[in-house]
Amino acid sequence: MIKNSWALGLRLVLMLFTLYTAFVSKTAAQATAVESGRKPVVVELFTSEGCSTCPPADALLQKLEEQQPVAGAEIVALEEHVDYWDHDGWSDPYDSPAWTQRQMLYKELFRTNEVYTPQMVVDGQTQFVGSDERKALLAIDQAARRAQPGVTLTPGEMDAKGSQRFSVSVEKLIGNTPGDVVLVWLAVTESGLQSSVTRGENAGRVLHHSATLRSLHKIGVASTGAGPVSFTGTPEVKIESRWNREKLRAIVFIQEKKSGKILGGASAKIP
Repeated sequence: MIKNSWALGLRLVLMLFTLYTAFVSKTAAQATAVESGRKPVVVELFTSEGCSTCPPADALLQKLEEQQPVAGAEIVALEEHVDYWDHDGWSDPYDSPAWTQRQMLYKELFRTNEVYTPQMVVDGQTQFVGSDERKALLAIDQAARRAQPGVTLTPGEMDAKGSQRFSVSVEKLIGNTPGDVVLVWLAVTESGLQSSVTRGENAGRVLHHSATLRSLHKIGVASTGAGPVSFTGTPEVKIESRWNREKLRAIVFIQEKKSGKILGGASAKIP
């Protein structure tokens, strides 16, 4: 009788510990950068494994994400591999024509003569050569000083088919351009990827990547009305089996369609 009571008590303790751990994990996932005193700043890097000047920019993006060196800023990294270098002997395994198209849109917004790599874009408002650390720190600092609406991203459950559900909420818009449409985007990135390049400009090198963009979807439009909340949604994203789930991160950001300006965002590890 005593033995059975002891076993029952042990099971109860283990159950309570499991519930507590799940609660803490969910609470941490719900915490936004704004609540921690830092404002999310989305830093995009357009890069390619076929470009010999890109590895230093890749390393800088990783440094910015890991060290978070700008006071008041929560750097949210997106490493976007373009496909127009594939003709030079090496096909980048992480590139996508969709990321090239996104860079082409920035070309029009910034009125640059051509697309190039490595290119860094901060909050959709400032662009420069992606390995320029001084310009990166300055642009991130300036972006973190702007007012932005609170954005919340909470990972939910994954279904049997591998689709991950999220809950997204955006407060009343701040700093938006009158007449512009504010799109809500959901991205998934994977860190820790690497390649041993055998051809092209980086032949013989082992390249390391962080926050590599795996998927990007428009999940809605934020309302410009007077209500306290401009957007709520429960989008789903297919998590591919080849992705390392332990290295995945979800990112939501709101961006003006015409100006390209990113007004706010949030990120969370996928549990």
